[in-house]
Amino acid sequence: MQFIVTGHDGKDDGALDRRMAAREAHLATAKKMVENGRWLHAAAMLNDEGKMTGSLIICEFDSRQALESQWLDSEPYVLGKVWEKIEITRAQVPPLWDKK
Repeated sequence: MQFIVTGHDGKDDGALDRRMAAREAHLATAKKMVENGRWLHAAAMLNDEGKMTGSLIICEFDSRQALESQWLDSEPYVLGKVWEKIEITRAQVPPLWDKK
């Protein structure tokens, strides 16, 4: 199953500092998730000033429960209280064209 996970950062004065403190660990997790075929696409969401305010990840897990137990429960942005609100939506990425 594929999902869109949208993590909205907190809006308090320390939100960007929490994100930056957890960023290296988050990127290490992201690398593992890509290598394992779990993350298909990801992006940081930016405000008008170009500062990161959240994350959007398209991922693939066997179920929502697997998504939570195999990733979100140990995600540095969750543990570091970077994401204030998390939305999880079922999705379907279309098959890519064969580039041969």
